[in-house]
Amino acid sequence: MEKNERDAIDFGKENIPKLFRQMLIPTIIGMLFAASMTITDGIFVGRFVGSDALAAVNIVAPFFMLATGIGLMFGVGVSVVASVHLSRGRVKAANINITQAYSVSLFFTLIASALGLVFDRELAFLFGSSERLLPYVLEYLHRVLPFMAFYMLLQVGMFVIRLDGSPRFAMWCNAIPALVNLVLDYIFIVPLDWGIAGAAWAFDSGVVIGSLMIIIYTTKCSYTLRLSRIKLSRTSIRLTRRNIGYMLNIGTPAMLNEVAIACMMLIGNYVFIHYLGEDGVAAFSVACYCFPLVFMINNAIAQSAQPIISYNYGTGDFRRVRYTFRLALYTAVTCGLLAAFAVWFSIEPLIALFLEPGCNAYHIAVSGMAYFATGFLFFALNIVCIGYLQSIERARPAQLFTLLRGLLLLLVYFLTLPQWLGHKGIWLSVPASELTTFIFILSFFFVERMKDNRHKRKNT
Repeated sequence: MEKNERDAIDFGKENIPKLFRQMLIPTIIGMLFAASMTITDGIFVGRFVGSDALAAVNIVAPFFMLATGIGLMFGVGVSVVASVHLSRGRVKAANINITQAYSVSLFFTLIASALGLVFDRELAFLFGSSERLLPYVLEYLHRVLPFMAFYMLLQVGMFVIRLDGSPRFAMWCNAIPALVNLVLDYIFIVPLDWGIAGAAWAFDSGVVIGSLMIIIYTTKCSYTLRLSRIKLSRTSIRLTRRNIGYMLNIGTPAMLNEVAIACMMLIGNYVFIHYLGEDGVAAFSVACYCFPLVFMINNAIAQSAQPIISYNYGTGDFRRVRYTFRLALYTAVTCGLLAAFAVWFSIEPLIALFLEPGCNAYHIAVSGMAYFATGFLFFALNIVCIGYLQSIERARPAQLFTLLRGLLLLLVYFLTLPQWLGHKGIWLSVPASELTTFIFILSFFFVERMKDNRHKRKNT
């Protein structure tokens, strides 16, 4: 990594398609590696431990989504706030912001992990575990919770490093942990036969290495953004509360996106176990491994556009803001369609990666995945649109749309569609939620455009 890399990335002047590619390619590769950490866990657990163990990992997954959500909330929040400061030459203020984001997010994570260990059984049943799956759930939970602080550091650090102008290094911070996880998954689960505990130890090892890379970069290798000395004076604490509040307001939709996936998993676990038993949860887990992968790709698109949009929004160059948003939308449409086609034309081989062909869970998954994949296009568009609203500091509508797609509409469809359409309705609940949300977003943008046109006519 050359020292002049930061100077080569000018968010305010550089050609936007070139700039977007500079951010997107390493970001999307890094995101795919990040997603592969959980996917490889699922493949090795499902094929070498069993469908019950795979279902147990899926039951714990909402906790990971919540942790990722907190990381994204602080990461997006600090990235937007620090981008605006950098666009106005306020480097010291940006450094203070990233220090506050790191310290407060780690504090929240440590508290959540401690509570999870104390109330482990309650947490397991809350996330949809049955008595049969409980031993697997607790075994996995006890081994990953103590390492969630490292996972949080990795999540927030991605945003800081990309904003600092080092998207390739951010990519490696995801790639190396993913490769470590892959190798250790095989060693711990296949030759050593450690079962579900092996998957947990492999994941822990990966995130520790990734977080150490973040620490080394931030303290030794960064171009502009560095950690500031933490102050505990009354004035500093007051300013920290104010800045964190602003970051949380901006970053909450990003957290809600992860909470939405967690809710999808949580509600889905309850619905599937109600209609189809433990085999249904195992089948649903395959969809839950695919969905974060699609999310990561489209979140990479939104995150790549975010510093460009936020920087130019801060300078008042709205032409570059709109151009970047359109480019992100075109990319999202392409990726959403490709993801859907990839699933439609490879359903059986895809499911066979996770489940033994011929078992009941395998047949349930094969019968439903095609319906589930119909929502990928609208999901991609929703993620990019919500990311755009965050980037221009429109936190309230971004929060509303995230709550609609991830909780309110999802709950309605999960409760109603299975009664109307049977098992097919369970698989169609998520696509229906995404489609309905996209219609609401289109309506919102149409109303906003009409308001802008009236305002322009009034001023001419």
